[in-house]
Amino acid sequence: MTVLSVNLNKIALLRNSRGRDFPNVVGFARKFYHLGVRGITIHPRQDERHITRQDTLDLGRLVSDLRDIELNIEGYPSEEFLELVERVNPTQCTLVPDSPSQLTSDHGWDLTANLDQVRDSCSRLNSAGIRSAIFLDPEKDQIRIAPKTGTNRIELYTEEYAATYGTKENDQILQKFGEAAMLAQELGLGVNAGHDLNLDNLAKFLTIDGILEVSIGHALIVESIEKGMDEVIGKYIDICNQVKNG
Repeated sequence: MTVLSVNLNKIALLRNSRGRDFPNVVGFARKFYHLGVRGITIHPRQDERHITRQDTLDLGRLVSDLRDIELNIEGYPSEEFLELVERVNPTQCTLVPDSPSQLTSDHGWDLTANLDQVRDSCSRLNSAGIRSAIFLDPEKDQIRIAPKTGTNRIELYTEEYAATYGTKENDQILQKFGEAAMLAQELGLGVNAGHDLNLDNLAKFLTIDGILEVSIGHALIVESIEKGMDEVIGKYIDICNQVKNG
């Protein structure tokens, strides 16, 4: 099966808009856990526009207490970020090439230009016992370089697939992602995926073999507002449970 990792950024953004601790991020993580979710993703940015440093520490303690749920912290590998990740000791850290001014992650690493930085960051994570992952476009030239970074996994940036879903070109785009995932696995890397996946397009994407984890936030929160958390999480888990990896 594929692990569903719920991204809590939008819960934190909603809370921050009112200046109170409501909705409570840790409380919602618990709600998702009790609905069967076994992965939580957060992206603590420098400006704390959504997830804060304190949220990160609090969620690290929650996951440690619950034990059977994974915490994935994603972000740009600044010294401040890496120190926070080492302190929290999550299951996984996904390195993304975001600048502080970016609205959201919108491209994968260029490993030809950033190999040393990514390799050093992955080495640091691996030494701390944290599973490393790097955010990549489904480009074979980049994936071939990925093993040189020492990363354990890649996360495929799925915006192109999601943006073309329902169009004639989508099958061709899906094939490109499938080939990228296959190449990564042949090179000994695990494969995660995320960005703009939702209840409509996820099942088709998961026809790709070997997707270990999908990180979904924005769409899932909107769908939960429309249909209720119980129904939405149940549907996501059903889709992920239909996938057999390995």
